[in-house]
Amino acid sequence: MSAAEPLQDTFYLDPVLYTGRPVNTDGRLLKEIRTYDLLDQLNITYQRLDHSPTATIEDCHDVDKLLDIEICKNLFLCNAQKTDFYLLMIPGSKKFKTAVITKQIGCSRLSFAAPEYMKEFLDITPGSVSVLGLMNDKNKRVRLLIDKDVVENHEYIGCHPCINTSSIRVKTRDLLERFLPYVEHDYTLVDLPYLEP
Repeated sequence: MSAAEPLQDTFYLDPVLYTGRPVNTDGRLLKEIRTYDLLDQLNITYQRLDHSPTATIEDCHDVDKLLDIEICKNLFLCNAQKTDFYLLMIPGSKKFKTAVITKQIGCSRLSFAAPEYMKEFLDITPGSVSVLGLMNDKNKRVRLLIDKDVVENHEYIGCHPCINTSSIRVKTRDLLERFLPYVEHDYTLVDLPYLEP
């Protein structure tokens, strides 16, 4: 490796907070561009950061600090039979507890869904899980679960535009009242407890 080549395990974060889509879309995936197209079509204002793929929770914290939001986890889950699929949004400070969620939504034990289902239903890959991927769920296979703290206590949420080399901040209200109705997805409120460390 030459001295000019960046280290592959070094996280790069452009500190500039951009408003709206990138001016130059060269090298960006079509699914990312389609995400910006839809947000613009719905007149949803968003701020964007560009970075290398997020690999660690520390990377995510750096992104969230610049976006001035609390980290929000997006988890892609399924039941044991792999017939029901869920996207769970919870504050980063909360822990995912299978027993709590399954009791609240009345289903069998949940686990993380395989990447092939993520690709098939949401057109996203591991590390890029995002509520915005619901725009690709044309057959409505994925049920959205949102922790009540996200809805009640977060003016903004941060998510990826279907790829983890950018992160955007949108108003929670715009997500709930504009984006979700347009993509014809409802959501179920769940309540996960904060756990002692």
